Amino acid sequence: MTRLAAIFIMLLSLTSPAVSAQETDMTDAIILDGKTAELSQFKWTHRPLAVFADSPADPAFIRQMDLLNADLPALLDRDVVVLVDTDPDAKSDIRRTLRPRGFGIVLIGKDGGIKLRKPVPWTVRELSHTIDKMPMRQQELSERR
Repeated sequence: MTRLAAIFIMLLSLTSPAVSAQETDMTDAIILDGKTAELSQFKWTHRPLAVFADSPADPAFIRQMDLLNADLPALLDRDVVVLVDTDPDAKSDIRRTLRPRGFGIVLIGKDGGIKLRKPVPWTVRELSHTIDKMPMRQQELSERR
């Protein structure tokens, strides 16, 4: 019950997407409220990962958030911003665009295209592997060298 309460409190305290790890806590920097976010604001700057559930008490949602929180630096390194939406009645922009059913995750590339859609929780390692195979990520890595 404590973990559920912590996740619920985290969802209530989400900030608007003025994202910078230096300005705020890392969690606040990359885990945002999906009800107020628009996918277009992240085009060419971030890779949105939309996490959907019909309730914050959904066991798959709780598992997914635990998996993401376990390795936030890896997500930050890959310019991932997590958009959380657990209210199907809110009819958010990301829900209208991505049309989820129950729990699911959707990874969107910097170009705005859907790169991955899964109905089960994924680890940060699995997500990182998928992102690292993307051509734009390969280009980012080669430019760093």
